[in-house]
Amino acid sequence: MAKQATRSTEVESASKRPRRLTAAARRSSILKAARRAFTETGDMNGTTIRHIAKRGGISEGVIYRHFESKDQLFFEAVVEPLRDAVDDLVAATEAVDREEPLTPERQVETLEGLYRQLMSTLVEVLPLLGLVLFGDPTVAKRFYRDHFAVAMDRLASAWREVEDRYGYDVESPDMSARAVMGIALMLALESHHNAKAFDRDRALQLVSEGTVKGFFPSLEPSRRRR
Repeated sequence: MAKQATRSTEVESASKRPRRLTAAARRSSILKAARRAFTETGDMNGTTIRHIAKRGGISEGVIYRHFESKDQLFFEAVVEPLRDAVDDLVAATEAVDREEPLTPERQVETLEGLYRQLMSTLVEVLPLLGLVLFGDPTVAKRFYRDHFAVAMDRLASAWREVEDRYGYDVESPDMSARAVMGIALMLALESHHNAKAFDRDRALQLVSEGTVKGFFPSLEPSRRRR
């Protein structure tokens, strides 16, 4: 009876122990802690590994087992959400007309979903994005060239494949992707800094329609009013 009670106690004790995180889950939790720490200090150089470790409730050694340096941690903290969002958007673009052909209405709906996801991701990393893009010029150049531009080029490539299926030869999908990213960034800034006055749903609908149909009418000289 005593042995059974002991066994029961051991099983109960083991079930209460926190489960060991997988390497991927631990890495993700470190990145979340790093985002909070970098955002709190507003300074990459002033944020220490010790601060990040304290924010994540882990030791500095655990961080160094997953990241070689604070620079790598900083880049990944910004890059991971952006990369994940682009992965999702590229996958969605590849499957956008798998079930049925795109109509103009579905094209607007698809773009609205794209803008919504991009905007949400950019809002999440906005403080860090500002630090990396407008901080050290060398760091900014490397981040833009190796990560931000790559993300936009991946979107452009996915869109080109869709356009090819419908017989359109678009000359500059790379510029289209940059224009869309720029609009999404401005929506994120508006949402972050002017939240009370910002009507997110209305803005997403208008920019989606504008992207497909054009933001400005083609002006006719004969219609000019004196």
